[in-house]
Amino acid sequence: MFWSDALGSRHAAVEPATPPRIVSLVPSVTELVCDLGLSDYLVGRTGFCIHPAAQLQAVPKIGGTKDVNIEKIRTLKPTHLLVNIDENEKPTVDALAEFIPHVIVTHPIKPIDNLALYKMLGGIFGATAQAEKLCTQFQHELDRFPPMPAGEARNVLYCIWQDPWMTVARDTYIAQMLALKGWQHWQPENPSVRYPTFTWSESVLSEIDQVILSSEPYRFTDAHADALEKQIGKPVTLVDGEMLSWYGSRAIAGLRYLRELE
Repeated sequence: MFWSDALGSRHAAVEPATPPRIVSLVPSVTELVCDLGLSDYLVGRTGFCIHPAAQLQAVPKIGGTKDVNIEKIRTLKPTHLLVNIDENEKPTVDALAEFIPHVIVTHPIKPIDNLALYKMLGGIFGATAQAEKLCTQFQHELDRFPPMPAGEARNVLYCIWQDPWMTVARDTYIAQMLALKGWQHWQPENPSVRYPTFTWSESVLSEIDQVILSSEPYRFTDAHADALEKQIGKPVTLVDGEMLSWYGSRAIAGLRYLRELE
C-alpha cells in the first residue's frame, strides 16, 4: 500500500526488517512521530523540536527549521526526511533529497487535514493502530464545536510578529483553526501572500473586532497585549501559539484550547 504526501509523491510502508532512520525538520511533526510511538526511529531533529522533551533528549539537533546542518544530517544516514512546505526552505530540502531516499512533505491547511496526516505517517511507519486512536480523539474534539449561526462571525487579526507587524492569510492553518470558532480572519490587501506585513491604520482597525497576539514565533507577552490594547482601542488577547498553529497530535489539545477561548 502507498500513501501520498502534500506534493503527491507516493510512499510505501517501511519493511519491518529494516527500521527507518527519521530526521524531522518540523517541530509539530516531530511531536506527532513520538505520539505515534515512533520516537526510537528519530535520529535527528531541529532545535525547535522540543516536545515531548523526555523522548527527544537523546535525539541529535541538526540546526533550525530553515538553517540546518546538511553535513551533520548526512552523518546520521537517514532513510526518511519529514518537512513542511511553509516551514522549510526548498533549496535545503532539495540538497537533502540528494542523499536521503524518502522525503515526506507535509502541508496541512485545514484542521481536518490532520486525519490524513496521522494516517499517512502511521501507515508508512507501521503505526496504524495508534494513528487511528489519534484520529478518533481528534474527531471527537472537532465534533464538539457547535455550528455557528449565520452573520455572527467575529472579525479578528492574528499577529505573529512585530517590527514589522506580520499576520496570516485566510488560507493558512491558523486562520482555518480560528474559523472553527466562527472567527473570520482579517483579509490583507494582497491575499496571495501567506504571511503578510501590515501597518496599524484606521482602515485596518475599522475592519476588526479583536486582535490576537501569538506566543510564537514572536514571543508576545501580556505586557505587549496591554500596551497594544491601549494604543489601538480594541480588545487584544494573548494566546498560546503552539495550540493554534501546531498541526499533528497537539492539534487535539489545540481544539480544546480554541473552544475555550473568549
